[in-house]
Amino acid sequence: MAGKTPKALSFEAAVAELEQVVANMESGKLSLEDSLAAYQRGAELLTQCRTRLDDAQQQVRVLEDGVLKNFSDSTKAGDA
Repeated sequence: MAGKTPKALSFEAAVAELEQVVANMESGKLSLEDSLAAYQRGAELLTQCRTRLDDAQQQVRVLEDGVLKNFSDSTKAGDA
């Protein structure tokens, strides 16, 4: 876990690492210090994933308001 910055990871890699952090914490085998470090890392990864999901959702909104909406209107006009 050390040495990786959240921005250096793809969304999929961040989710995979977050799942591993959760599994490690749920195992109950971490010391208090390691648990705190894992919690902090998990919070960083969660923030990164939420940000990327929000960005993707915004991109979808832009597409729906532009290209996809026009495509749908063209399809309706072509069906008539």
